[in-house]
Amino acid sequence: MTMPYYASAEQVMRDRSEYARKGISRGRSVAVLTYADGVLLIAENPSSTLHKIGEIYDRIGFAAVGRYSEFESLRVAGVRLADVRGYSYNRRDVTGRIVANAYAQTLGAIFTEQMKPYEVELCVAEVGETPDRDQLYRLTFDGSVVDEPDFVVMGGQADAVTGHLRENFHAGMGLADALKVGVDALSAVSPATAGSQHGGHARLSAEQLEVAVLDRRRPKRAFRRVVGAALHTLLGDGASTAQTPEGPGHTPSHPAPGTPAGLGDPAAPDTAGGAGYDEHAEDGGEG
Repeated sequence: MTMPYYASAEQVMRDRSEYARKGISRGRSVAVLTYADGVLLIAENPSSTLHKIGEIYDRIGFAAVGRYSEFESLRVAGVRLADVRGYSYNRRDVTGRIVANAYAQTLGAIFTEQMKPYEVELCVAEVGETPDRDQLYRLTFDGSVVDEPDFVVMGGQADAVTGHLRENFHAGMGLADALKVGVDALSAVSPATAGSQHGGHARLSAEQLEVAVLDRRRPKRAFRRVVGAALHTLLGDGASTAQTPEGPGHTPSHPAPGTPAGLGDPAAPDTAGGAGYDEHAEDGGEG
């Protein structure tokens, strides 16, 4: 009679952790940074349809690395959780901490109860009314959750990107400066930019990036994607900028330092976003 295969609980957990880490490390990195007017989310992502960055609720954003099908199902679950809670109680009762705790419980249960853990790492970002109330939560594959200050880096060579940001990041930067620091950090370790002149790394282009912001100046929905001419302008690559049409009764906006004039008035209604912003809502994001 053959004896059944046995492995200690420690060995099983160790094997699952190693499996998940290998899967996550193969993905391209994502950086989430705070800046003067909100939270900036940057992902190295050449795809225009499979997003690593999304909207959860009014002032809550989501970023992820790893297996797309797994973190997309988690994003959709987070949107549904936020919608139900906001409808049942009050929209102000939906916070980043609640969403992060729900993700932590789900990931922890999957890691301990299922044979295969999720190969994902998440960031739940909430923009506050003031910079000191911004919140960044980092969640790992085993359900661990950490409240990070200033910035979060996930996937790929996260340690190298984090080291670059520690040297160059400082609180209160404008949007353009924060984007430059984040893109430079991602470019320094990206295989897509290797082999440039002098054997170094070139800078990631707008076509290789997915960028979004949580803008605290907007009255309701803070999440906006930065695309097209606005992204080219922020990157300073010399592309032509698109200006917001000035119709009857238009009030000129006054962007914060480091923000191109073509990004529009943040206090405008949700149906009148600035040029270069994707006005299409995420699935269920409006609640």
